[in-house]
Amino acid sequence: MTFAHPWWLLGLVVVAALFVGYLLLLRRRRRDVVRFTNLELLDAVAPKRPGRHRHLPAAALIAALAVLTVALAGPQAEAKVPRNRATVMLVIDVSLSMKATDVQPSRLAAAQAAAKAFADQLTPGINLGLVSFAGTAAVLVSPTTDREAVKRAVDGLKLAESTATGEAIFAAMQSVESFSRSIASAGGDGESGGPPPARIVLMSDGKQTVPGPDGENEPRGAFTAAKEAAEAKVPISTISFGTAYGTIEIEGGRTRVAVDDASMREIAQLSGGQFFTAASESELRQVYAELGQQIGYEVRRVDT
Repeated sequence: MTFAHPWWLLGLVVVAALFVGYLLLLRRRRRDVVRFTNLELLDAVAPKRPGRHRHLPAAALIAALAVLTVALAGPQAEAKVPRNRATVMLVIDVSLSMKATDVQPSRLAAAQAAAKAFADQLTPGINLGLVSFAGTAAVLVSPTTDREAVKRAVDGLKLAESTATGEAIFAAMQSVESFSRSIASAGGDGESGGPPPARIVLMSDGKQTVPGPDGENEPRGAFTAAKEAAEAKVPISTISFGTAYGTIEIEGGRTRVAVDDASMREIAQLSGGQFFTAASESELRQVYAELGQQIGYEVRRVDT
């Protein structure tokens, strides 16, 4: 608990002094009574008073002063309230490795189901957009509060070759910037007078292959994009989805498509975001649920 005007709590010192003073007066009265040697006159000048009940008025007064002092200090507590404004870009990997069946029924099918659940659980005021990427990136849905549009686009995701993670991040950032500009030009900057806070949620099952498996630091690479996201104050929450034993069939043979936690963790750290792993649809749903609580709600101080 915090206080809006904590200096009022100094008044509790005065309340404590009154309490101590009252105790001292009681002690002095008992001492004076003991010293009074004329017992016949004692009953007249210091008659017996009710027992403990005689302290109730003083106790009530001191308690009331203490409560009043705390109330003047303005006690506050933290409460989670729905966000009225925020922008989220959901970025989903649709490279060929997403057809691996180490996650049932497949990585892509599980990712689609979890993504639609994520769209449904976000608070209504959140603007949600969708980017898919393989060898290139495409903004399928610009930020909107229309959840059905996002879910239809998720259902229509198709697999393709390669993994251009950096291009996906740049596409998401450009969509966020365009949306923020449109709000500003429409005079809808909201309560804070600036663009709504934004975040990218990136779900991928493998390492970048475009512009190359070791090209994350190239101008269009994933790490370069993550650094620019940090400068733009758009954190990237990354989800490494899949297992170490996933395989897909290529030209009649089985090719291993293990997840790459290291690069996804680095993207999150460089951008100021969070890193998650998920090895099943249920785990992916849990990650999205946690992100939904972080993104869809904010902690505010409220008077108690």
